[in-house]
Amino acid sequence: MDYQRPLLGTLLGRIREPRRFIQVIAGPRQVGKTTIALALQSKTSGLAEYHSADGAITYGAEWIDQVWESLRIRMQLEKKKNAVLILDELQKISDWSTAVKKHWDRDTREGRDIKLVLLGSSRLLLMDGLSESLAGRYELNYAEHWSFAEMQKAFGFSAEQYQWFGGYPGAAVFVNDELRFKEYIRNAIVEPIVIRDILMTSKIDKPALLKQLLEVGICYSTQIMSFNRMLGQLQDVGNTTTLAKYLRLLDQAGLLSGLNKYSGRKIETKGTIPKFQVHNTALLSAMSELTFGEALMNRAEWGNIFESSVGAHLVNQANKLANVSLYYWRENGAEVDYVVVYGNQVIGIEVKSGDESISKKAAEAFAERFPKAKLILIGKHGIPYEVFMKAKLGDIVSSVAGLEAGQI
Repeated sequence: MDYQRPLLGTLLGRIREPRRFIQVIAGPRQVGKTTIALALQSKTSGLAEYHSADGAITYGAEWIDQVWESLRIRMQLEKKKNAVLILDELQKISDWSTAVKKHWDRDTREGRDIKLVLLGSSRLLLMDGLSESLAGRYELNYAEHWSFAEMQKAFGFSAEQYQWFGGYPGAAVFVNDELRFKEYIRNAIVEPIVIRDILMTSKIDKPALLKQLLEVGICYSTQIMSFNRMLGQLQDVGNTTTLAKYLRLLDQAGLLSGLNKYSGRKIETKGTIPKFQVHNTALLSAMSELTFGEALMNRAEWGNIFESSVGAHLVNQANKLANVSLYYWRENGAEVDYVVVYGNQVIGIEVKSGDESISKKAAEAFAERFPKAKLILIGKHGIPYEVFMKAKLGDIVSSVAGLEAGQI
């Protein structure tokens, strides 16, 4: 596959700039972060080293001391004036941010031109470390799940294939062998994320409960379910606080979100009943007993797949932008699938896979509750799926912003 993600070009441009900031690549497993890092190493003129801490969890921060000091010595021996150091899976190292700060600041003081690229598959742990010690020293680059446009360009996916098989490039070879596809998603993606990115790096008192929450949340993607009701679906004993914590970890690992209800007031939004949303529809189809062909013939099943695909796209777009929040809305039986808050813009998004339009009740209730908000439809009688899924969220907001409030 010759396709290269746009993030590679962005990082190459920043590496060629004068040394200013640490470049951080965060994102879920199996979306090509390491591939980007290795391509960055190969395309960088001069000295560039790549080191992965995956498996070095017991080494501690001295592992960082070792690779960094070795690079300094190599620069002297080879008489190199600059170098690039790429450190992967850094969140596996305890107190990594303190060690990075120490070496980055030392190179700054001594005028040594070592540019640094950090990668991590747990956004939560990576961001915790960055905020603790490296504030003002880094730029964050989010490597999200592959979009419809990318999977179409790289693998020739149709819209329906993308909705079912999702955006994991490594799974694209299994589109004609669904049993292997489902085994790959479960065993090569979900299991390593849960075991290596969550259980080994976070304090989890009830690992069985976390796994059950993930399975239930995936199967109920796009459904609104209270934590109390959720506990009735789970075999392990827990409480709502524990479930909320575990759902946050699953979200930061790029698997499953719990969207909050939009109220227009942040203080009321927190703690609302969550709406489950997978980050990649491959997770949903891997848990399904249906095949691709069977799901296409099942109107209710495909409607959920269709909405989950749009929701996953919105989650991944929102994760890339600092001033974007994603919600749902429901009051007195009226519901809007997603609400995007982008700066001071509020856009409701209804998703319909068939011939339906936005219900009059939902449109009128949403307009009455939020008079300045816009409401758009994704589907046959609104913005076509293929058009919406290939557009950047910022462009969508810009296109809608100039129109009058209400249903569009």
